[in-house]
Amino acid sequence: MISLFRYMAPPHGCSYLPEQIACMEYEYFTAISAAEYQERMRTGWRRFGSMLFRPRCRSCQECLPLRIPVERFVANRSQRRAAERNRGEVERTIDAPGVSRTKLKLYDRYHVFQADFKDWPRHPPKDSAGYRESFVDNPFPTEEWCWWIGDRLIGVGYVDCLPDSLSAIYFYYDPEERDRSLGTYNVLSIIDEAARRNIPHVYMGYYVAGCRSLAYKANFRPCEVLLPTGKWAELSE
Repeated sequence: MISLFRYMAPPHGCSYLPEQIACMEYEYFTAISAAEYQERMRTGWRRFGSMLFRPRCRSCQECLPLRIPVERFVANRSQRRAAERNRGEVERTIDAPGVSRTKLKLYDRYHVFQADFKDWPRHPPKDSAGYRESFVDNPFPTEEWCWWIGDRLIGVGYVDCLPDSLSAIYFYYDPEERDRSLGTYNVLSIIDEAARRNIPHVYMGYYVAGCRSLAYKANFRPCEVLLPTGKWAELSE
């Protein structure tokens, strides 16, 4: 790994739990291998573009890295319904990441919807340079999973391919198709693909019990979280 610098951001209002004060640690790099990143994930770091980050909050430890042990996973009834609802109607393609006008429009529509529906912060539309920096220019193999109904793009997800894991980076979808539970279907598909490739874990980023946007991750059972002690343990009910 070639690291440029690491720094602690000033304390600020938490975007996950508004009553808390957050403090994030960042590390910018020019090069990192898939194996090196996997080791960093095991200790609680996450990647977005060419930046590693992890929470370092003094008064709160609710952000817990979460992963799914693929061999032990069992879909619940709701997840099985989501799979049945989409199987045979929604098709997936897996390619190298790229940027297009269609993806930019879909990304912006999704974020406008989430700002209204879940009170996400509002941001200006994503341009091609910003999209490329976030999702396309990756330090090691990353897959772009596109979901289609016919020739209409309805969802896009990004998955890091690591030596012993798949890591779900980000997923966005057409708000008009929200009744399909495409986010759930995308995660189920990543788990299925990990099983097909004999990969033991799917990493899902941070789980926060009190955050509407992140609490859903605990529905994929059994799952494991990284405790503040530095040990991975199965998340209790």
